[in-house]
Amino acid sequence: MREWWGEFAGLVLPVACGGCGRPRTELCVPCGDALGGREPRRVRPSPEPPGLPEVHAAAPYENAVRALLLAHKERGALTLARPLGGALAAAVRAGPGRSGEGGPLLLVPVPSARRATAARGHDPVRRIALAATAALRRSGTPARVLPVLRQRRRVADQAGLRAVQRRANLAGALEAVPGSQRLLAAGRVVLVDDLMTTGATLAEAARAVGPDMTRPGTFRPPWAAVVAASPSAFGLNRN
Repeated sequence: MREWWGEFAGLVLPVACGGCGRPRTELCVPCGDALGGREPRRVRPSPEPPGLPEVHAAAPYENAVRALLLAHKERGALTLARPLGGALAAAVRAGPGRSGEGGPLLLVPVPSARRATAARGHDPVRRIALAATAALRRSGTPARVLPVLRQRRRVADQAGLRAVQRRANLAGALEAVPGSQRLLAAGRVVLVDDLMTTGATLAEAARAVGPDMTRPGTFRPPWAAVVAASPSAFGLNRN
């Protein structure tokens, strides 16, 4: 019900830009440029956690981009999923599988905790992933969302934790649902999230979708794409 009301309210009530608050537009031109006005780049946190796949991000997590992600995630500005998804699609295209070889792109969203999804009334990463998939298809890239990851145990709130603490907090916290290896082998896996800070979550997600050791030769390493990453991760880019 909350998700439906959010969609309806966005159509009939006065809106303001989710990035800067400018009235009568959900996304003004300057904030749209901050989100999608640059070429996505490979990003690396420091320290870089073991097992982190290659990650591309559309924009630094600051100013308008930070406000847009928070408006979508925490304040139910659901119509922002489309521009956020467009930015994510651009980051996906920048990845190592952009040639289209190896089957369709399989966008695997990083799952939120069930209690967080219930509190928000929607799953923001999955919603953005669906919008990104639609954008990829419109540009002729075969893609679909494959929500095969789930939390296998509760984790502490990541806010305020240092990088090493985040890795310990998330170690073994995710798993792929039974039977998902066959689905994951049908294309190129792209782990997707709205934000990367320390990289611990994406490293854990990569571990969870790792190779099925009973079927040698079937695993192709995933890469990852996010809407935004910490500005320092952009600064450490070494391409």
